[in-house]
Amino acid sequence: MKKRIVIFASGGGTNTQNIIEHFQQGEFAEVVLVLTNKKDAKVLERAKALQIKGISFTKDELYSEKGILPLLMDLQPDLIVLAGFLLKFPEIILQQFKMKVINIHPALLPKYGGKGMYGRHVHNAVVENQENETGITIHYVNEHYDEGAIIFQASTSVIESDTPDDVAEKVHRLEFEHFPKVIEELLKEQ
Repeated sequence: MKKRIVIFASGGGTNTQNIIEHFQQGEFAEVVLVLTNKKDAKVLERAKALQIKGISFTKDELYSEKGILPLLMDLQPDLIVLAGFLLKFPEIILQQFKMKVINIHPALLPKYGGKGMYGRHVHNAVVENQENETGITIHYVNEHYDEGAIIFQASTSVIESDTPDDVAEKVHRLEFEHFPKVIEELLKEQ
């Protein structure tokens, strides 16, 4: 039986699409559901185009025991993947899916992590602080922003002339290259 993946996302969904397409090429695992906290998020269009069910939910539904949790309990995913999901992940779900929720962060944690440090905010900070490298961190999710155990990191150089957009592009390439592979490895270890 295929391993089951549920993805939570908040925005455009390019990483979600990349993960779905990666697993559609094989028989090992599949994305069974995409969930978003924004009813007009582009990730829903991407999921639909790839014949994956997408559902939007409210913040109340995320944190309620009667909202998203029963849906996840019915699906029993092998892994829950946060791919650009911006809300703090609820402890009620983390308790039921211990060590089965992962996130990707667009920096080399512990640098540039925590509340408010996502996407463009991270890349701006990297450039403003004249860092000479940045990257991605894939980590388990716990009750604190970006503090779960690190699973994988990959870095890229930042040169003096790089703008936040340049940094974003370099980080995005790392996300595309590594995120689906790390997910697959984690599922194989289960």
